[in-house]
Amino acid sequence: MRPAHIGLAVLVTALWGVNFVVIELGLDQMPPLLFCSLRFLVAAVPAIFLVGPPRVPWRWILGVGLALGVGKFGLLFVGMHQGMPAGLSSLVLQIQAVFTALFAAAVLTERPGRRRLFGMAVALGGIAVAAVDEGTSGPLIGFVLVIAAAALWGVSNVLTRKAAAPNPLSFMVWVSLVPVLPLLGLSLVFEGAAADLHALATLDWAGVGAIVYVAWVATMLGFGLWSFLLRTYDASAVAPFSLLVPVFGMSSAALVLGEGISPLRWLAAALLVGGVALTSLPSLRLLRLRPRRRAAAADGPGPGPAAAAVPEPAGTTASRTPSTASRPTPRG
Repeated sequence: MRPAHIGLAVLVTALWGVNFVVIELGLDQMPPLLFCSLRFLVAAVPAIFLVGPPRVPWRWILGVGLALGVGKFGLLFVGMHQGMPAGLSSLVLQIQAVFTALFAAAVLTERPGRRRLFGMAVALGGIAVAAVDEGTSGPLIGFVLVIAAAALWGVSNVLTRKAAAPNPLSFMVWVSLVPVLPLLGLSLVFEGAAADLHALATLDWAGVGAIVYVAWVATMLGFGLWSFLLRTYDASAVAPFSLLVPVFGMSSAALVLGEGISPLRWLAAALLVGGVALTSLPSLRLLRLRPRRRAAAADGPGPGPAAAAVPEPAGTTASRTPSTASRPTPRG
């Protein structure tokens, strides 16, 4: 990757990591489900007039919108409102890579190899350590809700893979429109109209800034830049940068919110990030084979049966799973 594009990938992961801190600040001003609804409203309404109609069946837009917007983000916001720290949320949410691999194996018949299964076990060990740490220092309900959010993120990743949208940014804009009304309805039922109206009436510039950041900076700008990188380079070159999100999330939470990082949390971070890397990144053998396959294709007779005869590496079925997790929907 070019140095400028490496810097761009690091910038996006920094924006996504800081996003958890911004969510925490926004939750001080608004009920979580109302905040989440406003986030998607601001992200979708200006943009849908610029991107044109979606070019995928509506069932995929509705499915991803409900799983991602109502499920993943709704549970994430509620979990953080229940006391889950911003930095720990940015870390625990990465278990989505394990859920994505499991759901892809069930729905897309992508069999995980031994390395990926070992990575899942390591990542789950990290979650267990994080659960012990959080159980001794905070409410466990928030932790459980963020785990559930990660599971629904895995569902949305598989649905996004099935949708195969030709324009990921346009797809995400239309997906953002779906959860607005369901989240607002849930807010009215569980948070109450009085609380929602009070939050809107007393909303100050800090609250407006939080909505704008999570909607335009983290979602539209972050996802747009990430989509550009995925169009320019192989997913295997871009995906590893996503492991920086919890690094920026935990460090920014420590700097801005004063969150402490215990030894157990450091251990959980090491296990979880290492396990996610083993689960979602391609093997070194596959990376070595790709240049050979490209060279063989370039030297071949062109499109057709002869060109298609370049052999696939063993275990290719398992090695394709990372593309599901490496084209993530916006984080945090």
